[in-house]
Amino acid sequence: MDVSLAQQLPARNVLHIVPTYFPATYWGGPIYSSLGLCGALAASNKVQLKVLTTDSAGPHLSDRVRLVSNPARMQVGTEAGLSGYDVYYCRRVFGHSFSISMLAQMWGMVKWADVVHLTAVYSPPTIPALMMCLILGRPVVWSPRGALQRWQGTTRPVAKKIWERICSILIDRRRLILHATSESEATESLARIPGLVTLVVPNGVEIPPQPTQRSWRPEGRVRLLYIGRLHPKKGIENLLEAIKLAVDPRISLVICGSGDTDYLASLRDFVDRSDLAGIVEFRGHVNGAEKMRAFGEADICIVPSFTENFGMVVAESLAHGVPVIASHGTPWDAIVRKGCGLWVGNSPQSLRQAVFDMLAEDLAEMGKRGRAWMLEDYGWDAMADRMCAAYAELTARSKNDKYSIGSH
Repeated sequence: MDVSLAQQLPARNVLHIVPTYFPATYWGGPIYSSLGLCGALAASNKVQLKVLTTDSAGPHLSDRVRLVSNPARMQVGTEAGLSGYDVYYCRRVFGHSFSISMLAQMWGMVKWADVVHLTAVYSPPTIPALMMCLILGRPVVWSPRGALQRWQGTTRPVAKKIWERICSILIDRRRLILHATSESEATESLARIPGLVTLVVPNGVEIPPQPTQRSWRPEGRVRLLYIGRLHPKKGIENLLEAIKLAVDPRISLVICGSGDTDYLASLRDFVDRSDLAGIVEFRGHVNGAEKMRAFGEADICIVPSFTENFGMVVAESLAHGVPVIASHGTPWDAIVRKGCGLWVGNSPQSLRQAVFDMLAEDLAEMGKRGRAWMLEDYGWDAMADRMCAAYAELTARSKNDKYSIGSH
């Protein structure tokens, strides 16, 4: 892929179609990654950007993004070089992200676009967007955000296979690139929908200011942090089992996140039954200052997922200078090589041993190495440049049968 190609071509009209968007942080990591990418794209001034989404902010219809104006203007940059883009929030009428008004606006906005960047797979906007792009001949960058990956607890496999088949029929393979955030996601996604050109561009991460001072292991305690969506595929039950097996008063765990009410109740019930009430704290959904506080009070962030396409929380933790224990279900084996964490199996026994192994490490130094790595390799500006190049090259080559963009 030739990054300079994006710089040679004039700005392109790029439409992002996403089922949910910031500030709907209830929906987890993809909200932050979409926001980070769009902000960097707008700040680059290489594309004219619009976002089409719903006002869904949670599991209930009453959970809506509160708007002062619609479209909402998102401003990025500084006063010396301020840029922005419009986000069109369409009213959800049922489910996670079904919106009649979104479908009504989609045709005109796809027609406006030179490139459509579609996020999500098993979501109401996906099939209509692919169909309109096929009819109008618009090239597509498609970001599944891990949806095409599988794990032992994957639900509704037959329905998903039918959905994938419909999507496959609607894909013009001359005009579509599948965007993966890791090589493992690209490989697993191609197993679901073969024959696609893939482009691996990891998520970037916003690097927070370095705190002037932080305390490590206060009074000899090691504070573990889980932060993210509460869902069975995240391996939280295994983490709680590991804490139960540890039986060590030096270890505590804070769980930050929200999810299905019944699932959260089952986690709380396990904690009560296992006499972990004084060790495990449920803090609920955190954002902004509360999220910064959670990272600032953690010695180790632990990500025990069965599967992750990227694992945004790993990058966020490292950017905050917090070392990480990440499971083999995440694509973060490099944390071992970079000296900022452990990459282990997510069985309770493996997680327990990893925690004890980390007790012997210099966590402050590990945190410094992780932060330096994020500063060097995971800035959003670099990711936006790569995506702009993909948009430009895809547009230039959309009428040809051959591609050169990082194909697999």
